[in-house]
Order: sequence, then C-alpha cells, then structure tokens
Amino acid sequence: MKKVLFTQRSDTPHWVGDGFPVRSIFSYNDLAREISPFLLMDYAGPTEFPPSPRHTRGVGEHPHRGFETVTIVYAGEVEHRDSAGGGGLIKAGDVQWMTAASGVVHEEMHGAEFARKGGLFEMVQLWVNLPKKDKMSAPRYQGIASDEIRKVEIEGGTVRVIAGAFQRDGVEHRGPAMTYTPINLWDLRLKTGSRNVIRVPSDHTAAVFVLEGQVTIGEGAQERKIGPAELALLEREGNRFVITADEDSKVLFLGGEPIQEPVVGYGPFVMNSYPEIRQAFVDFEQGRMGRLPKPTAKDLREAE
Repeated sequence: MKKVLFTQRSDTPHWVGDGFPVRSIFSYNDLAREISPFLLMDYAGPTEFPPSPRHTRGVGEHPHRGFETVTIVYAGEVEHRDSAGGGGLIKAGDVQWMTAASGVVHEEMHGAEFARKGGLFEMVQLWVNLPKKDKMSAPRYQGIASDEIRKVEIEGGTVRVIAGAFQRDGVEHRGPAMTYTPINLWDLRLKTGSRNVIRVPSDHTAAVFVLEGQVTIGEGAQERKIGPAELALLEREGNRFVITADEDSKVLFLGGEPIQEPVVGYGPFVMNSYPEIRQAFVDFEQGRMGRLPKPTAKDLREAE
C-alpha cells in the first residue's frame, strides 16, 4: 500500500488576469522532481462572480512553450482560443487539454453567457510537462465534453476517467484525453463512509487533491486526513492506496510516469535549458508562435 509522504496547500490567493482568483498548490519551483510529470497546479474557486454584461473577465493574450495546460471546469464557463486555431467553450464537467509544445499564443476568458449572468466559478488548471523529444511538436487542442468522459461506479461514489486507465473488478476503463506520456487524471465523487482501494501503477507519481469534504488516505498508523484545497503526495512504491471519505467529498487524482529530464522554466515557458528559454522569448517576440486573430465587426456585434 502506498503511504502519504507529505501534504501541501496554499491559503494565499492571487489573480490571474481579472477572471481567475487562484491558489497555487504547487509548482516546479518547489516540487520539480517529486511531482513530475506535473509542473504546476492552480485552484480557482469556488468564487461567486456578479453579472458583468459589458466586460468579459479572464486573462488576455499570452504565450506558452514546452508543456500542456489542462483545465478542468467544475462550475462556470471558460472560453479559449489560440494562435494554432484551437479553441472552444468548456462548461461545468468539461475539460480542455491544450498542448502548447513548440509554442502558441492564447487567451482564456469567462464564457459570454456566464459573464452576462454571473454565478459560481470553480476550476483546476494543471501544467503537464512534455519530454524533450516532444517539446517542439506541433500544438494540439482537445476540448473534452463531459459526456465523453467515462464514469465508473465504485463503492459509495464514482470516478470520471479523464486520462489514462482506471481499473475496477479487473476491467480497465480508459479516458478520452490523448497524452504524450502515461498519465492518470481522475475526478472522484465519494459519499461519507465509503472506502475504496484504488489501484495505480507502481513507480509513478501519485497525488490526491481534495476540492471539497475530507478524506483519509491509508489505514491504522499510516492514515492521513486530507481536507479542502489540500494536496497529498503519495510515495511511488506500491500499486494501491486506500481512500475513505470522512465527508461527502470531491477529489482529483493526479498520476503519471516521471520525466527524468532537467526542468528549466521562466514565466510562460518550460524547457530543458536556459538557452532554450532565451530562444522561446526571441521566437515569441518575432511572431513565430503566431498571433491571435483580431475580432471581426460581426464578433463585436455578437458580443454586445
């Protein structure tokens, strides 16, 4: 059985643009080796936004290179567009998986309907590293609708398999997300008192993030209680862990094969060396990552 190595949380929120009040749960600056292949996790919410019919909140045009961004929307709407032609609206239950790779410029805004009406907003965004051989691949966009995500019944709850494979009674249930390296990303909903033994690959990174409620990882002398907005990093040895819901809980499981390569990041770029970072800035400034198209007169009329 896997044991919890340590827990981590952040109680200091900051704004990304004017649409995402986030707590940075971890980044490659503090957990580069321990959390690989993941680089960063921002938790936005839950936050109640008032109606904003004349202004759509969000974060404007900015670049990325060398990794993927994964946005899981629990409440509200996020609208995305990028210089590679990717984009779309993701709503509660949907997932956006954007591979920046060789470089894109994109923006992330609240959905127009959500901006007009306001409401509860909650999301998780992950940065997922790419191996060196794939960092300069062509960009890719995956908009994954809620009804495309397989839901598996477990004891006292469900698991939505976003990426990778979840095993239940000897049956492997696979998620729709395409990944460059083996990754498991699961959305769990657990009822009070439920107890489950979760099977995961040995020698992979494994972490449990609680959005709502409280769970206990492990049993007996090894048990650890994990509360809201808290991440538990599990040891890599072993291929199972026990999770018990002390309350009705909403949980995200992050797992993946570590990428044993240098991690060098600065701002929106994550590569393997400082010369590659400098080149990323040059390429962005010279327009090699593309530009977002300007809105047309029709777009502006429809936004009014």
